[in-house]
Amino acid sequence: MAKRYLLLGAIVALAIGAGYWLNRPSGVAPGAIGLDAQAQEATASSEAQMVPDMVLGRQDAPVEVIEYASFTCPHCARFHDTVFGELKKNYIDTGKVRFVYREVYFDKFGLWAGMVARCGGAEKYFPISDIIYDTQHDWLAPGEAAGIAANLRKIGLKAGLSAEAVDACLADNDMAKAMVATYQANATRDGIDSTPSFIIDGQKYSNMSYEDFAKILDEKLAR
Repeated sequence: MAKRYLLLGAIVALAIGAGYWLNRPSGVAPGAIGLDAQAQEATASSEAQMVPDMVLGRQDAPVEVIEYASFTCPHCARFHDTVFGELKKNYIDTGKVRFVYREVYFDKFGLWAGMVARCGGAEKYFPISDIIYDTQHDWLAPGEAAGIAANLRKIGLKAGLSAEAVDACLADNDMAKAMVATYQANATRDGIDSTPSFIIDGQKYSNMSYEDFAKILDEKLAR
């Protein structure tokens, strides 16, 4: 069953950003603020920055699919391993579907992974996301912030980003606030309460097999 979460609950501590864990002095304990407080601070401002969607496929494709997923969700990793490749090949790459990926944050580690994925811009976002999902078990294996931050940094380097660029992205708290604000606004509007979830031409669906996904898409394309 997909992992559930509270949109405005105190779900994690955002410990100053992953950059802190990569560069903190030995023996110094980190400060922390709640992600819920971070979100409320960001969304309370009418001038809160919103980050752009990451999109694949034709802008004018006849069907739009929005996926809500977390980089730390095993169900999401399985979807990308067993379903997304066929979906991309048969529907996105053929111009039938415009695919929008929106991140959900259960914890600070998923947020940090999103910061690394966005570090190379739109061109590198999906290739980096593929690595993050493909190696989810490995980079989460340390189970603690310093090890996970270091593993995410390695993913950025493997994707061809410079060490300086990755470190800057992981230390960018303004970006973290904007990402949380965007997540809260989108997920609240669409009533998202589990991952992966999908909005297909305005209708919400839960996780499903490729066969079920293809059936829904074919029905919508036939209209």
